[in-house]
Amino acid sequence: MPGLWKGVRSLSGSGEVVGAILILAGAVFSLISAIGNLRLPDVYTRSHAASKSSTLGVLCAMVGTLLYFIIAEGYFSIRLILGIFFVFLTAPVAAHVISRAAYRHCVPLAEETAQDELREYYQQDENFEGEDQVELVEQETVLQSTS
Repeated sequence: MPGLWKGVRSLSGSGEVVGAILILAGAVFSLISAIGNLRLPDVYTRSHAASKSSTLGVLCAMVGTLLYFIIAEGYFSIRLILGIFFVFLTAPVAAHVISRAAYRHCVPLAEETAQDELREYYQQDENFEGEDQVELVEQETVLQSTS
């Protein structure tokens, strides 16, 4: 095992370069995400910019940091692995939930939106819930009148 780390430590110059390139790529993706949040027209496209490119930016920066410490310093950080895992898992899911909540609360789409494929699905779902509520109210009035 020490022989393996000795071979890896001899690549410390290339490890620094690879880590620096990944960290720089992460910074570029994060900058693209910030520009997307400023320039895009509605909450849905902004959420897309925030979830996709910023997640990729953070992941590149964390992987670059992890590779730097593994190659240059010989130090393996489980915290960085856990950070990569949780960012990769939670950021897209949170963006999806936020966009879905915005859609369900009737936040308008951008005027440039070509097609709204969810409209029919949510209208059917809302009508179904409305019919159920009417049936429950009728059942309650029947129960109250019999007692």
